[in-house]
Amino acid sequence: MVSALTGLFSKRTKGVGIELTPDRVNVAQLKKQGQGFKLTTLSSVEVPEGIMQEGQIADPTAMAGIIQTALEQSKLKVKRASTAIPGREAVTRLIPVPAELDDRELREMVLNQEAGLYLTFPRDEADVDFQKLGSFVDEDGIEKVHVLLVATRKEVTDTYLNTFEQAGLQVDILEVTSFALIRSIREQLRNFAPQEAVAIADIEFESTEISIVVDGVPQFSRTVPIGTFQIQSSLNRAMNLPPSRDTELLKGMTIPVMPGENTIGSTSKMGGTNPGSAAMLRVLGELADELRRSIDFYLNQGDNQEVAQLLLAGPGGGLGQLDDFFSQRLSLPASQIDPIAALQLEVESEIAQVDRPGLGIVLGLGLREI
Repeated sequence: MVSALTGLFSKRTKGVGIELTPDRVNVAQLKKQGQGFKLTTLSSVEVPEGIMQEGQIADPTAMAGIIQTALEQSKLKVKRASTAIPGREAVTRLIPVPAELDDRELREMVLNQEAGLYLTFPRDEADVDFQKLGSFVDEDGIEKVHVLLVATRKEVTDTYLNTFEQAGLQVDILEVTSFALIRSIREQLRNFAPQEAVAIADIEFESTEISIVVDGVPQFSRTVPIGTFQIQSSLNRAMNLPPSRDTELLKGMTIPVMPGENTIGSTSKMGGTNPGSAAMLRVLGELADELRRSIDFYLNQGDNQEVAQLLLAGPGGGLGQLDDFFSQRLSLPASQIDPIAALQLEVESEIAQVDRPGLGIVLGLGLREI
């Protein structure tokens, strides 16, 4: 196993959770309080254009400076952190292996044999980790175990580690963003039966991470280049507003939905004559189509379970009536995640409902540091 991902599945560290995105650096620190948790620090600092591009850190020195600024503003004096790599930069696979393998044999098979079958880049250029999950009996009556394999390019993990080193921090945990998100809503996911699949759309700044999860384990993931920036840009053009990276305007918007109408395959009846609404709906319609393609692809892969619900996460997940829009467009129940409620998290000041879906990843990272 390569050291960069060694801490991926470890259980206990102490520090702060830091989420890096193309437009913000988000910081969260939690502490155990009774049977629950308390959010002691939550802060966010803007990231200028060009420092992070398509999930990769383009300017590590500048990003390190922003991380330091975020910690200074939060009055945090820590030396350790957990962070996450976007799903587009990782390969995640659930693979079956014989149950009779001992730990040494399992490690050898997964890291040196199975890994090479699933990677989209050379094995010697990859950082790889794995987690042994539950056992099952296959169709031939042979007992096997599922292993969750995670890999990313060494150059990506090295850049993250070097960036945090420049910021004066040691990375305890370097994981994938979807893992952090799932951790923060695990109680919400337990409302579904073990045989039910759940789709998660994590609508971030410049992309949406689509995951399909069964019993808390990701079965499928895909990234599409549609995020809040594309929605905001479409709105700005329609309203003759100057280009901007600031997506705060979206938080005050409500997605127009015509009650009782079937909108599958069409947005023409939604949003009336408002050009801004129509522009937003066109982008969201494209995202709905990508969600449908992803769900259909998953369902066509063997005996996969039907998707019971769509959960909306990320900064774009909290847009007003977005759950109603996707419910109508996809004929699938949809709801916006609330990690504050899911974690029964005590907060010192109220956090607006529209902001809560965007906290899933950073809170999940913060949980790793308790």
